[in-house]
Amino acid sequence: MDNEFAADLITLIDDEGTEHEFEILDVIESDEGTFYALLPTFDDPGESLEADGMYYIFEAIEEDGEQQLAEVEDEELLDRLSQIFESRFEELYEYDEEEDSENQ
Repeated sequence: MDNEFAADLITLIDDEGTEHEFEILDVIESDEGTFYALLPTFDDPGESLEADGMYYIFEAIEEDGEQQLAEVEDEELLDRLSQIFESRFEELYEYDEEEDSENQ
């Protein structure tokens, strides 16, 4: 089976040791660092609907020689990243719509 279109998933462990699975929506690499837009995954489709497409932005940091993801604390940086990610999501969505209409 071809998994070319399978979601890129990542599992993060919070401070309490609980695992959370996310789909990697996009990654931005800039002079300020590497940032990930992550969408939580859910076993129950109802929970997915309740989340209403809310995604999280994490920064890749180096800690004890290992790469980890941490919440972005700087509100201004978070706002700028949100705008960039959402602009990129819109471009991807528009591209997908155009591709779908061409294939019909």
